Amino acid sequence: MPDYGHELLLGTFITPSAHDPAQAVRLAELTEAAGLDVATFQDHPYNADFLDTYTLLTWVAAKTRRIHVSANVMNLPLRPPAVLARATASLDLLSEGRFELGLGAGAFPDSVQGMGGRRMTPGQGVEALDEAIDIIRGVWNDREPGLLHHEGTHYSVPGMRRGPRPAHDIGVWLGAYKPRMLRLTGRKADGWLPTLEYIQTPGIVESNKIIDEAALAAGRDPSEIRRLLNIFGVGSSPAGPGLQGPPEQWVEELLPLVLEHGFSAFFIGRDDPDLIRMFGEEVGPALREAVARERAASGTSTGPRRSAVALGSRHATIDYDALPESLAKKVVEPGDRAYDGVRHTYIRTGSPALVIQAENAGDVAAALGYARGQNVEISVRSGGHGISGRSTNDGGVVIDLSKMNSVEVLDRAARRIRVEPGARWGHVARTLAPYGLAMSSGDYGDVGVGGLATAGGLGYLARKHGLTIDHVTAAEIVVADGRLLRVDADHHPDLFWAIRGAGGNFGIVTAFEFEAYEVENVAIATLIVDASDTADFLVEWGRLVEAAPREITSFLSLFPERRGGPVTARITLVYAGDDVEDAQNALTPFLGVGPVLDQQAQLAPYYMIVAPPENEHHGQGLEETRSGLLEHITRESAEAVEKLIKSGDVMIMQFRSMGGAVSDVPADAMAWSHRTQNFSVIAASAPTYVGRLDENWATLYPYLDGMYLSFETGTGPGRLLDAFPEPVLTRLRALKAEWDPDDVFDRNFNITPALEPSPSDEDV
Repeated sequence: MPDYGHELLLGTFITPSAHDPAQAVRLAELTEAAGLDVATFQDHPYNADFLDTYTLLTWVAAKTRRIHVSANVMNLPLRPPAVLARATASLDLLSEGRFELGLGAGAFPDSVQGMGGRRMTPGQGVEALDEAIDIIRGVWNDREPGLLHHEGTHYSVPGMRRGPRPAHDIGVWLGAYKPRMLRLTGRKADGWLPTLEYIQTPGIVESNKIIDEAALAAGRDPSEIRRLLNIFGVGSSPAGPGLQGPPEQWVEELLPLVLEHGFSAFFIGRDDPDLIRMFGEEVGPALREAVARERAASGTSTGPRRSAVALGSRHATIDYDALPESLAKKVVEPGDRAYDGVRHTYIRTGSPALVIQAENAGDVAAALGYARGQNVEISVRSGGHGISGRSTNDGGVVIDLSKMNSVEVLDRAARRIRVEPGARWGHVARTLAPYGLAMSSGDYGDVGVGGLATAGGLGYLARKHGLTIDHVTAAEIVVADGRLLRVDADHHPDLFWAIRGAGGNFGIVTAFEFEAYEVENVAIATLIVDASDTADFLVEWGRLVEAAPREITSFLSLFPERRGGPVTARITLVYAGDDVEDAQNALTPFLGVGPVLDQQAQLAPYYMIVAPPENEHHGQGLEETRSGLLEHITRESAEAVEKLIKSGDVMIMQFRSMGGAVSDVPADAMAWSHRTQNFSVIAASAPTYVGRLDENWATLYPYLDGMYLSFETGTGPGRLLDAFPEPVLTRLRALKAEWDPDDVFDRNFNITPALEPSPSDEDV
């Protein structure tokens, strides 16, 4: 039987003894400390000498940080599948993706019946397990529309809400020995989990054959199914099966089980700390090295395995086989279970042919080289909020940076930090908080660093500290030809100038260095105001913002109730400081902006007001957005806004205050050149209003001066000049011709390369 090519998993099979509850936990902690991968536990709910395994799994997951946990195996007759599905997903979410589901049809029917469980024959047990797998996976699949219904011989689910979705694709490992269970494993399971002492080598060969044949009959690749093995005979007498002797002998005995019988996971069943240490610290590294050496010599593929159904979902436009080996385990295809979690942004829907989840700059360069060869759209995604809709696509490649998410304080005294593009701003704020530092970054902690830090960054601290890009001191970027460059004031200064405002046009930034600023607590107030007299309200709010000290930054959202009807305003005011009296004096004038319906204020750590909500990204947002900048909110512009918000075609309008520190930066310091405007404005429509936004926006457009490109879905030439007024656009086009002459990075607010001048008639 061939090696199926899975990475090795090594772990323990621990007795959940109730006589010494702490012992099982200590052994799990030792499993992690010894460098092993998984801690598993018996599940016999009817045994009064054992702890409840599910409760123990939860406790162990909380006590550890890295290892996965699983029952070995869960007793299904006493664990109703719908409830089990919710419990497993919950534990997987709480442990950040560290739960696996070892599952069995149930043993000891007398004991099960004694606890009130249904007594089943072995055949009925297999049938019930078959149904249970469908129910469990149905609960996990919360993207399937409608309620989950199941009407089977053994289980009935009349109609339940799906979810929650686990943090990762939980492996369903079946403890199986008889042909019917083995065939079920081949048809539906992710892994086969027998015990060596119960099966022996002749049984392994025959069992693998049954599993493989059942997998092929179900349209699956047999290598999809991981083979796992419990070994109880550890350190025991050589008379029986198991592992004895020094570590080299263990490796010698385990290696054939990998190479000849396809096992890729081994769990030792002895509650002996010394043996666990030896298995993790000595046997494990030697076995991994030996397996890697043999696989390299034989050319065994260790990439992900996909079923025939998954392979059938591939797009004809993509050469999947040309993917570099280094990326083989870092991609998600349309037929993969993880696809729905990565295909969309938070705002936009998408159906890319391939998502490459880069983990470092080398991956980014390899992904870019591969994607360029496919002649399809290339989108780059950091956190995946994506109002503009450019970080996903249909039928192309998405280079997903979400796994590149580290945040480091490099030098506290100099306030120098390094942030990777896939981090989200709420996580940045949390990481910086213990150091008394912060970065202004927007109003929503779920937004990714990469898109915002190359476009602008209009945040809650903007009037006090400026834009996010004003504090970028260096960046690491993969440019169109695949080179990784460090850019700053002294290295490629023209490129450094360009990426601060037009970064998506010039490459993929893989890390930023910022100069953070001292911020701990801020005062934040929220006012709900009747803004039905919209123009009067806006003029007064704009006047108050411009007159306020620069410690005050304000965001304003307008919500129409119906066409021509009342308008409600939500005003957020942030005072960048923790002096309560000064904050109160600065905030109080805004109470006179209009009829206040509700108000609240508090002093809070900055990171608390941008905490990331960790929203699901499934394209549930806006349809069209238009963006512009205003020098001042004049009577004329305010009346145009009132007409727009009462048109019935706009779902929301938002204003963000600028000025203050934003205006301190020279207009030619970077590609963002809008340094005189005091306000940003955005209007957004829902899908039902498609095509009607432009007509209404036209009434406001004459009063605008500039545009913030991340809030804009239109891509017409006029909009490009709004974002980059001359001479900025001409300079950017010349730099585009130098750094990206083939216009690889066109899936954004695209700046086309400047053309070479045509020869004159005299030169011909």
